Amino acid sequence: MAKRIEELLEFVVKENASDLHLNVGLPPMARLHGGLHKLDSEPLTPEDTVNYMKAITSREHQEELQKVGGTDFGFAFRDLARFRVSVFKERGHVALALRLIPYKFLTFQEIGLDENTMKYLLTRPRGLILVTGPTGSGKTTTLATMVDWINTNLERHIITIEDPIEYYHSHKRSIITQRELGVDVPTFAEALRRGLRQDPDVFLVGEMRDLETIEAAITAAETGHIVFATLHTTGAARTVDRIVNVFPVAQQEQIRVMLSVSILAIISQVLLKRIDKPGRVAAFEVMVATPSIQNLIRERKTYRIISEIQTGGKWGMVTMDSFLMRLFKEGKIGLDDVLTFSYDPENVKAQLVAEGVLGEEILKEKREEGISAEMAREAK
Repeated sequence: MAKRIEELLEFVVKENASDLHLNVGLPPMARLHGGLHKLDSEPLTPEDTVNYMKAITSREHQEELQKVGGTDFGFAFRDLARFRVSVFKERGHVALALRLIPYKFLTFQEIGLDENTMKYLLTRPRGLILVTGPTGSGKTTTLATMVDWINTNLERHIITIEDPIEYYHSHKRSIITQRELGVDVPTFAEALRRGLRQDPDVFLVGEMRDLETIEAAITAAETGHIVFATLHTTGAARTVDRIVNVFPVAQQEQIRVMLSVSILAIISQVLLKRIDKPGRVAAFEVMVATPSIQNLIRERKTYRIISEIQTGGKWGMVTMDSFLMRLFKEGKIGLDDVLTFSYDPENVKAQLVAEGVLGEEILKEKREEGISAEMAREAK
């Protein structure tokens, strides 16, 4: 007999699993510390997943599921946690993916960002702060930490536009207005445009998905507001290029200029499995928009941004490669992850050898492993 949905959610909260997957033909699966684990239960039947769906899904979202084959929403589980839920059809059956959103906000120290750099950025009068990275890299948690810091320390009107609302913020020193796509407002761009008339100081845009939203976010940042947004990109240079390339060629020069003026920082992150204890740890690249970086954006020389970050330590900048090396030296992550997620693995290996952190024989072994894997791929 299938476990009740309450039992599964209690397990996720207790074990601090990041996700719960409910698919027909498989037992419930939880993502623990980055890996998927089967829960002690029978494989789910079509009736089981339908019952799970009905237990947590409103009538409106059930109708959307029937019409378009999928629906997304957030819901509170008692006073323990919130979940972001994606319900969808697969092979004619109902399936669910639930992401745990803890109630507790983390500090900058807990997520691994430099507090002085973040305070400097969050107290600027205006500008665009982008948090980028692949799905499941912790972008939402980073944004929630930033919003909570402003809410706790500054008197601001913060408007968040989310799909769906994930972290719930209570009013502290600031006023928090949280708007949900499809419930409170039809689109991100519409919410940004309307929001400009609501005496805002700070906007949080869940995701810059299209040209209209990107344009509205840049305009809001230019006109005297702090704007937070996310993108599924890696690295500052790629993020700038991605934003510019969304626009028609005739507009790209103008957007480069607007972006160079409005950008405050780009924070790229990945979430990695810890080797020193259970759990995961984030690695970051932090770019702060100095006058020289603004010039590089204007002059279409984004490929040189990485060297500016390398020499921008006094501004709080850090490259992904140096952050990964630091985590490795502290014994928090393994060498495989360092080499997988670094931008220049060969240079990283050479630096680790030069510093005496790695011996040549380990590198030789890793190189041979890589050659063997490449040969196996070619043989297929």
